[in-house]
Parts: sequence; structure tokens; C-alpha cells
Amino acid sequence: MGKRPLGRREGAGSLKAVGTMSNVKTEDEIALFEREIKEFWTKFKGIYGSEQINQILALRDSCKESIKALSDKWSKKLKEEDLMIDKIQEYSDEILQQSKRISENQEHLTEIKSNLNHEEEQKKDLTDSIQELKEELMKKKGIISSKNKATKERVERLCKSKALFEERLGLEIRRIHNEQLQFIFRHIDHKDPEKPYMFTLSINEQGDYEVTSCSPPLDCIAEFQQKVRETNNFSAFVANIRKAFTALSYKQSV
Repeated sequence: MGKRPLGRREGAGSLKAVGTMSNVKTEDEIALFEREIKEFWTKFKGIYGSEQINQILALRDSCKESIKALSDKWSKKLKEEDLMIDKIQEYSDEILQQSKRISENQEHLTEIKSNLNHEEEQKKDLTDSIQELKEELMKKKGIISSKNKATKERVERLCKSKALFEERLGLEIRRIHNEQLQFIFRHIDHKDPEKPYMFTLSINEQGDYEVTSCSPPLDCIAEFQQKVRETNNFSAFVANIRKAFTALSYKQSV
């Protein structure tokens, strides 16, 4: 036959009994542990003595305090080192940025220096060109001054010869625009003694005599001009032109 199942009351009673027995056993174990501790402590005190135990406890507490102080000190030191590392990293980043800016500024300064050197070279070239132009201008001024002086002297000599030419050749000399001299001959045409025969003379840039006009025109005027340039015999030049005008007048009257 099978076992009869327990009723509700019977089951509850059994569980309660089991629980009570478990509690009793735990309390006995605790009591036994405490008793063993007390016995150990009594034996420990008997062996080492109360004074030594107190010293050990004091040493333990001192060690704890020292360890705690050292731990706090190192903890603080580690925090400071962490802050120092962060600060060093920050300084390192700042130095890197400054180095970058310095490099950029150096490149900019190099470019500026190159531009300044180029400008200095251009300035020197310009100064040399200006100096050359000044020297050339001074030379031209000297040449022009010499030519003007020579021209003025020639004109003065011609003016001094005016009286002689007027008296002997029936010649009138006039100074007209652009420092030119106009030579007017009369008493050439026997039918009309007051009829003018004239030519205009100037000194060109090369300092040579140049006939700029002739009335009436003479075919030989270019030949006379070349000859006076070669011989510088102005009196003969004027006399030859008068002879040519006279020959032309005689030819026209025949």
C-alpha cells in the first residue's frame, strides 16, 4: 500500500518543526563560534600579554594612518601629475600652433624680402637709367650750347659784314623768324634797279649753312651751298649768288 498523503495541518506542522530545528542549530553554532573566539582571545592574551597586544594594535593603527596618508599623498600627486600632463599637452599644442604661425610668418617674410630685393634692383636700374639720361642730356645741352654759340657768332659776323655788302653789292640783310637771315639784292636788273632778288639762310642742327628759300630760284644754289660748307668762305658764297642772279636777269632780258 502507498503512503498516505499528509494533511494540510500535518504538513505545516512538519515544516515548522524543521524550521525550529534549523534555527536551534544555527544559534548553537553561533554560540560555539563565540565561545571559541573567547577562548582564542584568552589564550592569545595569555601568550602575548595585554601590553604587547596594545602595541600591536597601536602599530596597526599607525600603519593604517601612514598608509592612508601615503595613499592620499600619492593620490593627490597623481591628480597633480594628471593636471601637469594636461597642461603640458596644452602647452605642446600651443607651441605647435605658434611654430606653425612662425613658419607661415617666415615664409611671408621671405616673400616680402624677395619682393624688396626685386624692388631694390628695379630702383637701382631706374637710378642708373636716370643717371644715364642726365649725362646724355648734359652732353646734348653742351652740344646745343656750343652750336648755339657758334651760330650766334656766325650771325654776328654776318651782321658785321652787312655794311660792306650793302655798300659794294647793293645788299640788304634782315634778321627774320627762327634766327634766319634774309639777303635782298638790288641794282641787278638795269631796267628795274629796285627789283629784289633774295634768298634766306639759316644754320641747321649740324651747324652748317642751309639755304631755305631763293627767289627767283637758281639751279646752282645747291652747288653754292655745298661749297660754302666745305670752304667756309661766306663772302665768296654771297658774291657767287649775286653773280648768278645777275646772269639770270641778263638772260631773262635778252
